[in-house]
Amino acid sequence: MSRTTVELPAAARALLTGPRTATLTTLRPDGTPHVTPVRFTFDTATGLARVTTRAGTRKARNVSAGGPGARVALCQADGFRWLTLEGRAAVTGAPARVVEAVRRYTARYGSAPPAPPDLVVIEIAVDRVLSLNL
Repeated sequence: MSRTTVELPAAARALLTGPRTATLTTLRPDGTPHVTPVRFTFDTATGLARVTTRAGTRKARNVSAGGPGARVALCQADGFRWLTLEGRAAVTGAPARVVEAVRRYTARYGSAPPAPPDLVVIEIAVDRVLSLNL
């Protein structure tokens, strides 16, 4: 998964650092959208967003079923301001990547995410950013 720096205005970076919930949209195997609330982190230096989840969740299964080109969207809103991060996603259970995702999640939200035995990370290589009022 290639990664690139994503330039964001200060207001957008601030929106992505507060302890807010977003929605993650993935596509089911039949092509219909699946939208679910998530907590996530975003690294502007690498353009990588991370969502921790259980391996068997619908969102993880959708990304896995989509293969290496699976596209997803994360949308975070605050009143009339919103920001959507789109990109290619992959699911990984690699221990170092899970540890990094948990570290970043804990820094953003002030506590660690749930730690089930099948914890995985959906990594999103962001290649498109949409926003309003930022």
